[in-house]
Amino acid sequence: MLQVKHIAGKTYHGRRGGTKNSFHYSIDYVLIDAENTPVLPAFFARNGRGVMSLHDSDHGGFPKYGTGAAWVRTVLEDRGLEVAGRIELLAQPRMLGHVFNPVSFWLCYGCDDVLRVVIAEVSNTFGDRHSYLCYHNDLRAIIKADTITAQKVFHVSPFQDIAGSYTFRFDIQPESIGIWINFSDGPTGLIATLTGACEPLTNASILKAIVRRPFGSRRVLALIHWQAIKLWWKGVRYRATPKPPVDDVSR
Repeated sequence: MLQVKHIAGKTYHGRRGGTKNSFHYSIDYVLIDAENTPVLPAFFARNGRGVMSLHDSDHGGFPKYGTGAAWVRTVLEDRGLEVAGRIELLAQPRMLGHVFNPVSFWLCYGCDDVLRVVIAEVSNTFGDRHSYLCYHNDLRAIIKADTITAQKVFHVSPFQDIAGSYTFRFDIQPESIGIWINFSDGPTGLIATLTGACEPLTNASILKAIVRRPFGSRRVLALIHWQAIKLWWKGVRYRATPKPPVDDVSR
């Protein structure tokens, strides 16, 4: 029986280099089979209204115009990646109708139930989105010990250059998730993490999330802007927002 998983997780961001800054917050993610209908709690909706919900239009393509897992299948096919198993989406849900996901993850499994490809779907506060395709050239399993690199091509923070590269590390288990993203542009950089236990999503866990983090992704946006104010106050140079890359996916 398919179930939606709830990750009441922790995220940490730490800035390296001349001006240091770090923070850690609690955050809610859900993990769902993107192509099959799981058992849903009454307070959770799939492509509909709910206290908590997840919409295909929020993921897999341009923000608000996404096509969900169909977009992922097209990306895999266009690149000749034969990954025919299930596709799961790890994302922050809409909370009372509102959502903003700085980063969501498409988890693509082979028919042998082994994780083969991850697509990191990155959105910035300027309304743009770009996705980084993570896999080994031989499509072997992605395990905790592996590191997968990608060239940074997308503007995320006005306090960082686009130049540099990401190193991704994934530990996706039935009972927990761990994701580590290391950005480096030489002497400076950033480490971002997402960790937490996976539990079945229930009406009780949804209500608990509402009580503990009542503003959902509005709170996430507020915290992002608060950190931006702190960096500005510390004298970090502000960069103008460039045009997003022409291709919506890179490796």
